[in-house]
Amino acid sequence: MGLRHFLSLNDLSASELKLIMDRAMALKADQKDHGACGIMQGKVAVLVFEKNSTRTRISFECGIAQLGGHAVFMGPAESHLSRGESVEDTARVISRMAELIIMRTGAHERIEEMASSALVPVINGLTDFNHPCQLLADLQTYIEYRGDITGITAAWIGDGNNVCHSWMNAARILDFRLNIATPHGFRPDQALHDQCRSNVFMTDDPFEAARNAGVVITDTWASMGKENERSERNDAFKPFCVDSRLMQCARKDALFMHCLPAYRGQEVTAEVIDGPQSVVFPEAENRLHAQKALIEFLLDVNA
Repeated sequence: MGLRHFLSLNDLSASELKLIMDRAMALKADQKDHGACGIMQGKVAVLVFEKNSTRTRISFECGIAQLGGHAVFMGPAESHLSRGESVEDTARVISRMAELIIMRTGAHERIEEMASSALVPVINGLTDFNHPCQLLADLQTYIEYRGDITGITAAWIGDGNNVCHSWMNAARILDFRLNIATPHGFRPDQALHDQCRSNVFMTDDPFEAARNAGVVITDTWASMGKENERSERNDAFKPFCVDSRLMQCARKDALFMHCLPAYRGQEVTAEVIDGPQSVVFPEAENRLHAQKALIEFLLDVNA
């Protein structure tokens, strides 16, 4: 078997994804045995971040430390990538010094270039096209609170962005229904929709999308790189705010998720994100545990 990377949820089978979820929950339940016995003992991971981060950076750096390893962080202006060095050359150099690369960048093609030249596993810490590590945490959170996700209905309300794309992949792999409500002009990638068509259903009505959903998910209306569109997007997305009225269309026990950062009063009201159905902060914590399980999996299968 060749070198395994994690650039998309599609890099995992359903059984592998469930295996990682089980391990993530076990790691979360027992955090006593970190450090010297960790799979990263004596190993280095390099974080190549061309986009800023809070949760992704903290969760990876803490997780690598808890697994006994060391993280080297290179921010947007701290590598020669910012001065035009090729991704391929960067990958070749890092691969000879470290055991793992985590990249956070814009165009998805850049992380594909990193993986094509790397000699060690590459993990996608976010691209403009998808955010699979976020989905590991989201799936773990749902399973912890409600059990098996297969066969449920989930509702995505808002922008058809990178996190939405990863939810689409998850719906296809794990066989649940994903209702997506977006304004016209902000729908997810059409080619991806075609691949996931049997599990993904599009509408421009957020209340239709939320009907009988077991989990309602949203995200900021202006993702990184779209800040100059904020005013236009705020106008287009106003009817897509997740408020208590919309949550009432979902199941009574529906969870609310948001990958953060959140802007209360825009994509979600304070009443919802700070209310009893919200699992936003356990969801954020689970980035740590899910990514540790992912690192263990990749280092094991690539050993």
